[in-house]
Amino acid sequence: MFEIEFERPEHQAAIDALLDLSFGPGRYAKTAQRLREGNRAIPELCYVAFANEVTGDGKVERRMVGSLSFWPVVIGGVPGLMLGPLAVEPRLRGQGCGVKLMQRGLADAEALGYRLVILVGDAPYYAKVGFVPVPPGRLSMPGPVDPARLLYRELEPGAFAAAHGPITKPAPEMRDAPAQRTRAI
Repeated sequence: MFEIEFERPEHQAAIDALLDLSFGPGRYAKTAQRLREGNRAIPELCYVAFANEVTGDGKVERRMVGSLSFWPVVIGGVPGLMLGPLAVEPRLRGQGCGVKLMQRGLADAEALGYRLVILVGDAPYYAKVGFVPVPPGRLSMPGPVDPARLLYRELEPGAFAAAHGPITKPAPEMRDAPAQRTRAI
């Protein structure tokens, strides 16, 4: 039902419209946005989802209905990723698009050697792909966040053990580097 592709520059206007529709203008004030400002999403981990829909005149139209990006961050001293924003066209929510985007992104992130992912979101929804709440007081964001909404997922068992303290943007030289391969060899 959904086709997932890597994001391309020509998708940007549709992604922005989808993010505005999903989150409104307040999305720029969220704490997670502080970790995106001056940072760069990882191109190999940015996706869009398309669906074919029948228009009023009976024609089939291919439309973008979802997007997801991952950002490099340092999670309490451990290099990792921040998932989000994840956006799905409101009328299609609950039909599996968001889960499929996350499954694809998490599998690709693991294949690229990333070990740990964080996000701010609803625990019951993100539990579908293995996210669990960060223990209280273990990590901090660069602004206010409901502690019950700060979630993590290990892509390598044990990766979370060393994570303590602030979640920050990586140093500029790490932001511009190709995918960080942090798995022990």
